Amino acid sequence: MSISDRSKLSQQVKELMDEFQKIQMKAISEFLKIKENQTINFLELNSKIMEANKRWVETKGKDLTIQDLYDLTTPEERLYLKRLFQFIFDKMSDQQESENPLPENIKIEQIMAYDIPAEWQIVPGVNDDRVLLYFHGGGMVIGSPRDSRYFTVALGQATKMRVLSIDYRLAPEHPHPAGQEDCVTAYKWLLSTGIKPENIIIGGLSAGGYFTLTTILRLREEGIPLPLGAICLSPGTDFRQEGIDDLFFENARTDPILADGGLLLFCIPAYAAGADLNDPLLSPVIADFKGFPPLLVQASTSEMLYSGSKRLAEKAKEAGVDVTLETWDNIPHGFHVFGLNVLPEAEDAINHIKIFIQKLFKEEALEIQV
Repeated sequence: MSISDRSKLSQQVKELMDEFQKIQMKAISEFLKIKENQTINFLELNSKIMEANKRWVETKGKDLTIQDLYDLTTPEERLYLKRLFQFIFDKMSDQQESENPLPENIKIEQIMAYDIPAEWQIVPGVNDDRVLLYFHGGGMVIGSPRDSRYFTVALGQATKMRVLSIDYRLAPEHPHPAGQEDCVTAYKWLLSTGIKPENIIIGGLSAGGYFTLTTILRLREEGIPLPLGAICLSPGTDFRQEGIDDLFFENARTDPILADGGLLLFCIPAYAAGADLNDPLLSPVIADFKGFPPLLVQASTSEMLYSGSKRLAEKAKEAGVDVTLETWDNIPHGFHVFGLNVLPEAEDAINHIKIFIQKLFKEEALEIQV
């Protein structure tokens, strides 16, 4: 039951969405053939969720809250949905790897950052002293370094930095603040290896953008030296019901990734697990950003999380942060990853990230000389 309006999408995005839907349908078919996934009636569950999702968007949350939507499913159904979404993500990664294998000169190394699983991604010609600490997306409930590997490798190639991609704990099995703690721990581990904070950039997409913001908040609280800069790509910024504005719902028409998937129905309540959403560590847009490092925020004006990205940039600027908001039009959430090597906007965004980081290191070098 589609919420997005295909007539509002560019032809290139339509073709991408058609390809995504083919992979999704094939993955669902394979998922349902697995015996453990046959205990729940998928068609009934999917119909219930899609109908509720459509009602939520069309009434702009007046008939149903996110918590109401969450309560429509049982704990067993939520874990089922999580397995399904992750299965789809993994199948997309499988296809990407089979069609475009990474060059042999790119080093992928599985490590433990203290007790946090992580993945080094090292491309030829990198500066070993500089690290991009990356947090993947997936609504705090799904995703992995592997699922975003092609994008993060592209970031490594563009910035000539080593990338450390973190496999943080996921909800609902590990609700807040588990994933957040893992991201902070990974940063501390980098410092323990001798990497200086002024040689670290942290960043992430969607949920990873949320973890980027809250990691800095926690580091600041603990008095730990902050990274040189931070990158938030279409970040989650506000989990409060009152934080969802009209533009959020209006952009559902042009954001098939978030509007049609149904992932938003359970990711926030699953992650928060009853915690106070007025806590800046859950809704970072309400935090005090004083003392934050330079911040790059990128988003599509057509995605559901755009209004939150805009408010984040405004709030950070008010606090005196050197913040840059960059936007693109007529593309949905996650274009950095699913549009890689296809959409010119994805290539443009990566190039802007490269320029942002190069500028930070150049300014840092000048300060050291002075």
